[in-house]
Amino acid sequence: MQEELLLTPGPTPVARRTYQAMSQGIFGHRTSRFKEMSADIQARLQPIFGTDNPVAVLTSSGTSALEAAMVNLVDEGDTVVLIVSGVFGGKFADIAGRYNFNVHIYDVTWAEAADPQAFEEYLNGLDNVTAVFSQACETSTSVLHPLTELAAVVHNYNEETLFIVDAVSALGGADMHMQRDNIDCIVSGSQKAMMLPPGLAFVALNDRALSKVNSSRHGRYYLDLKMYFKSLEVDYTPQTPAVTLYQGLDDVLDMIHEETIEEVFLRHKKMQKMLRRGIEALELELFVKEASASPTVTAVTSTPEEIAHIKDELDKNYNISVAGGQKDLAGKIIRIGHMGFMFPKDMLAILSALEDILSKLRKKNYYGKALTAAQESLYDEA
Repeated sequence: MQEELLLTPGPTPVARRTYQAMSQGIFGHRTSRFKEMSADIQARLQPIFGTDNPVAVLTSSGTSALEAAMVNLVDEGDTVVLIVSGVFGGKFADIAGRYNFNVHIYDVTWAEAADPQAFEEYLNGLDNVTAVFSQACETSTSVLHPLTELAAVVHNYNEETLFIVDAVSALGGADMHMQRDNIDCIVSGSQKAMMLPPGLAFVALNDRALSKVNSSRHGRYYLDLKMYFKSLEVDYTPQTPAVTLYQGLDDVLDMIHEETIEEVFLRHKKMQKMLRRGIEALELELFVKEASASPTVTAVTSTPEEIAHIKDELDKNYNISVAGGQKDLAGKIIRIGHMGFMFPKDMLAILSALEDILSKLRKKNYYGKALTAAQESLYDEA
């Protein structure tokens, strides 16, 4: 009888109004109606990336955007560095390993953010690095990397070396800006902070990266970004797009514009603080330190028995969905998403459920403690 509260770090909830926008009815993608919608989308999508350049929109999963960045910005035999701090950094490494690149892995301890000074020492020990790839938020651990500082390290190493960021679980929730932060390429997907179902991927490039795309000798077809940017000159797509998802994106961008991107970032930070303070009040352990905590997902650790019990109880008795750990972290953490179409009231809902679960499990009274801590974190900002 209860409606599900989806608090996974992807996919995330979709607004009822967005579902309605996607059910308006299909129409042709080679029509003036689509052309006008595409132009409107670009005008509102570019500021979210922090760029004045067109943003390629692919009908595919976020992983396709990661691979598109690889095959359009790196040529065979080029040297690349991958910052790996969890499962999704490992995915970048897996993609790179399928191609004839000279790959170097910079391993970061899981649950820690990349240290710019240590990374600078590592990078300076390598020759002719074409590109550096990193996550913005490593979704598997809930770490947020210091992108501005890492970009400075990359461009101090060589002005022409590209800094490429996977922002699938950060774009639209974490404060990032291509121009301000000197990021050459940001890739993302639709199903996280962008408040849509899975099925769209995004690639944004600055002029330096766009020049590399235009001169790249690497073979590709569906992921050839030159075709996408050429089509965007007349507000179309090179292949058949997911028209209904474009309609949803059009609505989502309206919502972000109405709230303002600055308020979107503040809402995500509020949810992060509420959840972290509430988790502490429940005597659970936060997996990531405050300074490197993501505003879009929070990882919580306890004993394997408690983690399994909490996740199972949330699902069975409260209809709240969260995510477990992946690979080395399987059974050791739960990951709570707070991105996209989520609000402070949703943090109160899960904290209230956790109070009940842990009070019964530990035979200790936690009622009201997490909620008080969460609400007081909002009062401190008032």
